[in-house]
Amino acid sequence: MIVAGIGLRPGTSEPDILACLDQALRQAGIVPSALRLATIASRAGEAGLLATAQSRNAELVAIPDEALKGFEAACATRSTRIASLYGVGSVAEAAALAAAGPGSVLIQPRIATARVTCALARSATS
Repeated sequence: MIVAGIGLRPGTSEPDILACLDQALRQAGIVPSALRLATIASRAGEAGLLATAQSRNAELVAIPDEALKGFEAACATRSTRIASLYGVGSVAEAAALAAAGPGSVLIQPRIATARVTCALARSATS
């Protein structure tokens, strides 16, 4: 299973999220047969993200903010601003790894657009 970790600003539109997601998938050279989206719990209700999950027929997983901290060492990139807010260098990377489960690996480090970040992880069972 491929998990796309998504970090986003409030009010981000579906087209903006899809553009970042598609860019991450292209960079990784992946066309997933199944996709799961993951983000922090406080952003899981964002209309643009819900629409993205629906349009891609993807499960959306909400990761509690405090659960992200356990993935700090596995993050490949670091935003000082995000680290001060959430205690982890990349919400997208940590959310992808958390939702992919134990033994998962980061296969595409965080990429960023103006309003969205996206990282990809592969679960150990896929």
